Order: sequence, then structure tokens, then C-alpha cells
Amino acid sequence: MATRSVQLVCLLIFSTAIIKTASAKINESFKQEKGIDHAYFVDRSIVQNALSKGAVCLDGSPPAYHLDRGFGHGVRNWIILLSGGAWCRNITDCLNRSKTDLGSSKLMTPFIFLGIFSKSKSENPDFYNWNKVFVRYCDGGGFTGDIESIDPATNLHFRGARIFDAVIEDLLAKGLKDAKNAILSGGSANGYPAVLYCDRFHNLLHKAHRVKCLVDAGYFIHVKNPRLANVFESLFRDVVTLHGSIKVLPKSCTSKMKPELCFFPENIQQDIKTPFFTVMSAFDSYQVDNIIGSNIGECIRARNCTESQNNDFKELRSEFLSALPKPNDPKQRGAFIDSFNRHTQLELWWNKVNATPISNLLSVYFTCLKLEFGGLLNQKREKRYKFCVFRPNWDWWGIIKIQ
Repeated sequence: MATRSVQLVCLLIFSTAIIKTASAKINESFKQEKGIDHAYFVDRSIVQNALSKGAVCLDGSPPAYHLDRGFGHGVRNWIILLSGGAWCRNITDCLNRSKTDLGSSKLMTPFIFLGIFSKSKSENPDFYNWNKVFVRYCDGGGFTGDIESIDPATNLHFRGARIFDAVIEDLLAKGLKDAKNAILSGGSANGYPAVLYCDRFHNLLHKAHRVKCLVDAGYFIHVKNPRLANVFESLFRDVVTLHGSIKVLPKSCTSKMKPELCFFPENIQQDIKTPFFTVMSAFDSYQVDNIIGSNIGECIRARNCTESQNNDFKELRSEFLSALPKPNDPKQRGAFIDSFNRHTQLELWWNKVNATPISNLLSVYFTCLKLEFGGLLNQKREKRYKFCVFRPNWDWWGIIKIQ
């Protein structure tokens, strides 16, 4: 029996070594393929006490995040990113989602850190040594759901709002409560909760010198022109109803308009006291695909869009810029708006390689962020600019040219 036990232990150690070696090879292959030598993988951290609070993913598993500790002068600085991944708007969607890493922490694997999460000082000079947290998205409702009951037929849990609270509470105990500077950011579908919870996040950090919030490609708009498809309103109506999101939506908004309209950042931004910054393309691929047409990217890449399509682009861009906080907004709000047809920027696109067509644009990008984050790095310069918008004729890559 003892011999058998020793054999099993040896087999386990040998298997683990093989898995780690294979994983390392995959990681290196991925980095070489993408040309991102500075990328690295971070293991998941399960929020162990979340179950007792009912803060669970769609399948009932506890939420998770990936934490890479800061160092040097960045040890008390934090950047937290609520990861994106669309929404599930009906039972079928959510059931399918619960069988993936967007609905279950059981299926989550180590996540790659790059872009604004890079440790490379040359690639990420402003945030390379900060505490970096990538919060996994597993509720399908943009961290807004809060329904107590569970249908035994589906076992689906709609508890996104509780997940946000449980994750932040866990991070506070791990040092976030002592933060000097902190940024709450959200990508794509979770750009909205980065705005929604911005003030609450700020109020938890009593020792912080500066707290800002950041929306990365999550400022989806409620279009007014009947030429454009208003798909987000019906989508948000379904999400709010299914996930019980109305509980967390600002009453200052829901008292004036339908709950689904309060899922648009433009309709709640006026009540947010903490400064926030928006990074997005005026022709964001996800927004363009949903509002103008799912195959519209093909004509953009081929540069053969029709006059009618170009007119739709112009109208969408106009409405998008009009919805954003105004340049003279006294609450220190700003935006970096480019014209490249892509979705999200902080992870893969935040590096020098993607700024090479115009060599000084990355420094301008960083300058905008430094200034709009209230001078996290240079307080004396923070009031020089309030709004960094790159017009189409300044387009980084020249993919879309609409005058």
C-alpha cells in the first residue's frame, strides 16, 4: 500500500510538471505570436467568503479576480479593471453562458496581463508598478443583478451587484483600503458599472489622495436619429428585467425615465461626483456593428463603404460626441476619442507598437490620461486640458476618414 501511495504521489508531481511545462510553452508561443514579450500570466484568486453573502456567478460558483501586486513607489497605487464580455438577456443566453468562463469561476484559467497591466516600464511607464486587478465577469448583467430567488429548473443566479461588493471588500482587506491613488476602470459591457459605482468606490478609500474612474469602450449611446438602430435600449430592458438591476440603478435617473435608459452612462453621468475619463473610438466596432450593421466592418476594412453608410458613420459619431461630458464640464471629466474601428484599448492596444504610425501620439495619449486623472503624476499640469478628442483628420491609423 505504501509503495502504491508513493507511486501516486510521484505520478501527481510528474503530471503537474508536465502541465506547467506545457503551459509555459503555450504562454511563450502566445507572446511571440502577438509580439508582446512584456506579457505574463496571473493566476486567479477566488473570493472565498463570497458564498456566504450570496455573491456568486451565474452557476453558483464564487467570483474571482487576478491580482498582481505593486512594487516600489507604486505599492500603494491600485488600478482595478472590471472585465467586459457583453450581457445575457434571457434564460437561454444565461444558461449557455454559465457553462463558460463568463458564467463560472470553475472554468477560469490564468489570465494574460499586458497593455496597461504590463510590468514593463518602457511599455507602461505610468502604471507598470501599480497593484493591478483584473476582475472576472461571470454574472452576465454588468455587475448590477440582485435577485434572491433561484429557479431550481435552471439553477441560475443573478447576483452581479453582490459580486462587485464582495470583490471590493476582499481587495480592501488586501491593501486597497490604504491606497494612495486608485482607478476603477471597466471595459466594454462593464464600462457602465465603472461609472455607476464610481462614487461608492471613492467613498470607501478614506486614505486615498486621488480616486478616478475610467470607461474603456463602454460608453454605449442611446441614439436619437431613426436612421440608426436603437438596439441597446431593448437589450438593456431585457437585462434590467432578468437580472433585477433596477435595485442598484440611481433613483435620480429611474424617477425621471424608464429603467433601461438609466443603463446608458449619458443618463447618469451628471450625478457622478468623482472624476471619470472615457477612452473609446467614435467608431467603436461593437457599437458600429450593433447600430449600423453587423457586417459593416467589411466595408471599412475594404475602404468601399457607400455614401449612405458613410452618412450613418457621421451621424453616429456626432451623436456619440454629443452624449459625452462637455469639454467645459467643471467636474474634471474628459475623454480620449480616436477614429479606429476597434473595441477596447487598455489591454492589447496600450503599447508603443500600436502608436508607431505617428510617433508622438502615445505620449499625447499618456498626457491626456495624466491630466484627466487629476494629475496623478503631475498635479501642477492637471488643469491645462479638460478634453482630449482626436478628430478624424488626426486619426491614428487612418482607417476611417470622415470629415
